[in-house]
Amino acid sequence: MTNRKTALKIRKVHRYLGLFLGIQFLLWTISGLYFSWTDLDEIHGDHFKKLPPEQTSFTNLLGTAQLNGVGVIRSLELMAIAGRPYYWVNNNLLFDANIGVLKKTVTSKEALAVASNHMKSMLEVSGIRRIDSVGPHHEYRGRPLPAYEISYESSENIKAYVALRNGAFQTVRHRDWRWFDFLWMTHTMDYQGRYNFNTVLLRVFSFMGLLTVLSGFTLWFVSSPSLRKRFKK
Repeated sequence: MTNRKTALKIRKVHRYLGLFLGIQFLLWTISGLYFSWTDLDEIHGDHFKKLPPEQTSFTNLLGTAQLNGVGVIRSLELMAIAGRPYYWVNNNLLFDANIGVLKKTVTSKEALAVASNHMKSMLEVSGIRRIDSVGPHHEYRGRPLPAYEISYESSENIKAYVALRNGAFQTVRHRDWRWFDFLWMTHTMDYQGRYNFNTVLLRVFSFMGLLTVLSGFTLWFVSSPSLRKRFKK
């Protein structure tokens, strides 16, 4: 059976591994509990949206040949902006579908109209601003820029985002989503994009976590009085 000196070494390794990894283990546990007790639809802000959003119907729209300077068309999408029809061509150009004129940008007033078609009417707008760039940890990261950020009067700090180039409603962000985002970051240990499960940091901590568990089993094995008596027999 393993002697006392070896058992003390294993105990020391187990103790320091647990101390080093304890904070991350705690974060994994807290985040896991939060995920298991939350409704993803609420995290996505569905309870603040009109589902489905208000739809607008149009008639007598222009053909694509009547769009001024459209060129070659690879993709085409009909957009409704403040009650007017627009063609979003090649994910790049916005044309008025009634008169065929190129629209360079969406105004803040039009963005508010778009948001009102998607957000519940009980929500009161408190402000709107244009954002041209965001950092890697911003709640609007990875989405089309520039955009309008529309804030609502609420204890949950609700914000809706509308793309400036084509008036497309993008997403809703609120307090619970921000908590989820932070805890998801600590869970995946991807402190940049949040969604990479192959980071070196996560692999190192996972491996060290395995060592901690194995050292605990080994410590129990070498320290168990009943096992020690059995081996002596």
